[in-house]
Amino acid sequence: MLSRSKALALAGLAATVVAGPCDIYASGGTPCVAAHSTTRALFSSFSGSLYQVTRSSDNGVTDIRPLSAGGVANAATQDSFCSGTSCTISIIYDQTGRGNHLTRAPGGGAASGSDNLAVATAAPVHLNGQKAYGVFIPPGTGYRNDVATGTATGDGAQGMYAVLDGTHFNGGCCFDYGNAETSNDDTGNGHMEAIYFGNIRVWGTGAGNGPWIMADLENGLFAGSTAGNNPSVPTITDRFVTAIVKGQPNNFALKGGNAASGGLSTFYNGPRPNVSGYNPMKKEGAIILGIGGDNSRGAQGTFYEGVMTSGFPSDATESSVQANIVAARYTT
Repeated sequence: MLSRSKALALAGLAATVVAGPCDIYASGGTPCVAAHSTTRALFSSFSGSLYQVTRSSDNGVTDIRPLSAGGVANAATQDSFCSGTSCTISIIYDQTGRGNHLTRAPGGGAASGSDNLAVATAAPVHLNGQKAYGVFIPPGTGYRNDVATGTATGDGAQGMYAVLDGTHFNGGCCFDYGNAETSNDDTGNGHMEAIYFGNIRVWGTGAGNGPWIMADLENGLFAGSTAGNNPSVPTITDRFVTAIVKGQPNNFALKGGNAASGGLSTFYNGPRPNVSGYNPMKKEGAIILGIGGDNSRGAQGTFYEGVMTSGFPSDATESSVQANIVAARYTT
């Protein structure tokens, strides 16, 4: 007979298996074209590798998979492999099957030389009572894929969400997840569309002192249609935050919510910025995590999961994704 604690753990694990975020996006007609997480599977049927760790003592590598299809990462595999030494996260695998994996970012226009890799044990969390690890990114650390397939280019429509640590941020440029240049350099306004999280004040800002969810569209972090302040974008105070940026021709939206409870709020949904170069957009389709499009790497943050979609997701789809994230029960 199962103990009560084991029964609850299994019930929690099952809760993550029913209709993962990418199943929900697909049913809404906006399928995931990139899906990254070191904490859990983002498809209900996914049982492949979530991420790879590299051991410092001998440069050995191993892949971390979910405990079961659609489930939480098997942190015990990492703990055993890295016991007595240290490990870094060397690959964050794409769960869509497109091969849009994230690896160490190369040097770029803002910072030459390859970026650092995240320490694999620096961001422990629990999902439905199961231990997992996020991606803890201090300044100098970043991931990238310059040859991604299926991601939006030009003025094409896309959606993105990320679950982040709402307490880990700074005012450096730029803690991003999303669409960026393929050249690792700044190629002009409108060549990016990524989620930004932090409290840098060089470009747009929200209410209070931040951190804020904004859109990095290259040469500008935007909280709305102007390059300045939008008081409708609130300071984030949640430990776990869901951040959403989505865009389509002459329209983009910013949304957010507590990743541990409740729904989403729309902070902005309107025209592209009224600054030259952002309408139409000129997205290039690379994927970045923890850095800016030109490899600006002065920011910090912690990433748990995120996706990029083909097409502009509906509010109803995103509300269902948020319900799934809440059901995953992120806790410390």
